[in-house]
Amino acid sequence: MRLIVGLGNPGARHAGNRHNIGFMAVAAIARRWGFPPFRSRFKSELSEAVIAGAKRLLLLPQTFMNASGEAVLAAMSFYKIAPADIVVFHDELDLRPGKVRVKKGGGSAGHNGLRSIDAMIGRGYWRVRLGIGHPGVKELVYPYVLQNFAADEREWVEKLVEAVAETLPLLLEGTPDAFMSEVARLAPPPADPPQD
Repeated sequence: MRLIVGLGNPGARHAGNRHNIGFMAVAAIARRWGFPPFRSRFKSELSEAVIAGAKRLLLLPQTFMNASGEAVLAAMSFYKIAPADIVVFHDELDLRPGKVRVKKGGGSAGHNGLRSIDAMIGRGYWRVRLGIGHPGVKELVYPYVLQNFAADEREWVEKLVEAVAETLPLLLEGTPDAFMSEVARLAPPPADPPQD
């Protein structure tokens, strides 16, 4: 069994925020693999189905980002899932838009959702970093992640989350490099805007 977690903030007001790309990826997984409607459990929205012959749980914590670890710990404890069988999708400021990196363990790099999960279950889980780019100035980070993706960004965001969903079995089978390569092939990151 694997627990697949998307990080974001609950409610319609946050649905299109850059900070919610983890939610968007898990929603795309649910659509692609025919998961039943989410139901409320473990301070989260939860759904379960079979992908690649094994049971998979999708979890969208409803605690707000800074307390994501509470929801992850509750689900993990109930289902007796080890950290190594948990995959967390989250936004990453330090990757250019559309780039994807997979890593097991490591630090939170200032991401409050990861910090909360680390504090609750340790660092031995998988992180899928979905690049959203950086606004360039530290003081702008907070408003930047809580803004909706701009209209001209939505195309690459949709392609990215659909590619992640399509390619997920490679990640779950233990081939993260193949997963990253295939996502990049299906949804190449957008070109950098021309410099003045």
